[in-house]
Amino acid sequence: MASESTVEDHAVRPRRHRHRGWLIALGGVLFVVLAVVVVASITPWPSAMLIRSVFEQGGRATAAEMERHVPENASLREKIGITYAEEQPGLTLDMYTTAEDGDALPTVIWIHGGAWISGSSADVDPYMRILADAGYTAIAVNYTLGPEATYPTAVGELNDAFAYILEHADELAVDPDTIIIAGDSAGGQLASQMATLSTNPDYAELMDVRPALAADQIVGVILNCGVYDMRAMTDLPGIIGWGFKTALWSYTGTKDWAAESPGATMSTIEFVTSDFPPTYISGGNGDGLTWLQGIPMAQRLRSLDVPVTDLFWPADHVPALPHEYQFHLDLDEAQEALVHTLDFLESVTS
Repeated sequence: MASESTVEDHAVRPRRHRHRGWLIALGGVLFVVLAVVVVASITPWPSAMLIRSVFEQGGRATAAEMERHVPENASLREKIGITYAEEQPGLTLDMYTTAEDGDALPTVIWIHGGAWISGSSADVDPYMRILADAGYTAIAVNYTLGPEATYPTAVGELNDAFAYILEHADELAVDPDTIIIAGDSAGGQLASQMATLSTNPDYAELMDVRPALAADQIVGVILNCGVYDMRAMTDLPGIIGWGFKTALWSYTGTKDWAAESPGATMSTIEFVTSDFPPTYISGGNGDGLTWLQGIPMAQRLRSLDVPVTDLFWPADHVPALPHEYQFHLDLDEAQEALVHTLDFLESVTS
């Protein structure tokens, strides 16, 4: 009898050990999850780095797609990684042009996107080479991302970049009187902000910025898939809403960006005036920002009698065109957008 009891104890004991081990493992997982939740409620850094990683992969893939469409041009000159702020070697710009030394061309200054927390000039450099091949000096500008720096750091840096471009116009083949400010996604927001600074003195004073570019130097603005009304984005649902709110927390340094000055001053739809430059604006029908941001911004500019060239697609257009479809040059619609962009550039520079 004792022998049978001993055998039974040995049979039950391993099951108890297994249950205990499973509970310990579950407790460890729950502790990690709780720790992640607590950290994520205190700082945007972990989530921002996750979003950045995903965006960077997408940026590289899109740049590779654009590369296939860059024309061969033996006359193309380029200067990569030009430091525009001596005290910050990481602040650089890339220049592409077909102008010969000493000549100048109408100049597109492009601000890259990436939700204000990712991206670089490398993401748009193939597009810059396409614009340069079409007869423009094209310059892509880098700026400090969030959360490494917070708003309005990037605005000041871009203004410094514009000042550098003007100061070195001769060596960069820049026509200082024929400049187009352009941007995509978060870069579209920043492009609209930089143009607003130069054309609305009250806004420049509010931002405490002395614009490097005078209003009459900016002949046009290109806005692709940008954000112009921050408060319209506060109720976005699901993973998109979480990502946007995380990005803005990272970029502005505050979880309450919508209720504080960043949410107001980043909303350029409230500050544009009739002096805003002629504008090309576009967005895909599969991109929620088109309906929340792009179309309302186009309507706002038209209400101010600003010349607007837009390219939007019907809601039922097939295929549904995603965010920044303009860079997916394998698509016929992206090629059409490029033609419209070049036509707009010719109209404001000729």
